[in-house]
Amino acid sequence: MNKRAVVAFGGNAISNRHVEDSISNQFTNTSESLSPIIELIKNGYQIAMTHGNGPQVGNALLRVDLARGKAPILPLHICVADLQGGMGYMIAQCLRNRLRHEKIDMEVATVISQVLVDENDPAFENPTKFIGQFYEHKKAVMLAEEMGWRKVAQFPGDRRWRRVVPSPKPLELIEKETIRRLLDQNTIVVAAGGGGIPVVKREGNLIGVDAVIDKDLASAVMARDIGADLLLILTDIEKVAINYGKPEQRELNEVSLDQIRAYYNEGHFPAGSMGPKIKAAINFLENGGETVIITSLEKGFEAVSGRAGTRISH
Repeated sequence: MNKRAVVAFGGNAISNRHVEDSISNQFTNTSESLSPIIELIKNGYQIAMTHGNGPQVGNALLRVDLARGKAPILPLHICVADLQGGMGYMIAQCLRNRLRHEKIDMEVATVISQVLVDENDPAFENPTKFIGQFYEHKKAVMLAEEMGWRKVAQFPGDRRWRRVVPSPKPLELIEKETIRRLLDQNTIVVAAGGGGIPVVKREGNLIGVDAVIDKDLASAVMARDIGADLLLILTDIEKVAINYGKPEQRELNEVSLDQIRAYYNEGHFPAGSMGPKIKAAINFLENGGETVIITSLEKGFEAVSGRAGTRISH
């Protein structure tokens, strides 16, 4: 094997919005989402996987809230680390079972992963990422004071309030050399779950911070840092479209880096939907990557085979 791919699973790969979000169902959803991984392995790729954790981190923060006064308050960066372990275990176990079924002899490892951010990133002065539960205004303010939250705000289109945290730009995957060595040993790696644990450097030491790193931007950083050729982003749409939701909407099959950059600059991909995925694709290709594929989870197998999805390259 001499080709490497990073596969970024969206939250729908594990928590299907149409069924109860039980642990049993999460295992089932995970098992059913692995066909693109198997196809890439059969095509000679070394694989690093990453995943979203939106629904799961919300549940983790709810547990912290409910345990207030009974157990130590867990900061957000510890919740992300806990979920990397729990979700990484689930993905690795499901993948081992699938590999055994396919008679593929490969190891699987989950790496608890830190991602470096800049302590002076403007995002820390302007938190924008809503997380956790909805609260009435009075309770949101009380919890913010009691638990040390930096900001709460009214959720757009809703009378209720939520916690708001920074979403800084990912700079570097701290465990990149470990992941490289595992890939060299024919091991599939699950890493940087939920965008990675955000850390800053102070006097050379790593310190965890309460923030949320965009999972797709972190995937592009991981792909760059491990020397991947391909970045496969699995989401809830089959193809990227310009003029989305308008009569002139057009789906993109194959598009160049220059074209997708122009569409991005023209405002076709809003920050709250496809924007981070397109930005991740641009970052990866500008930093030496060869190809990005964006498609739905259901079409992942066909996209790897060249029969679905949006393919972006130089």
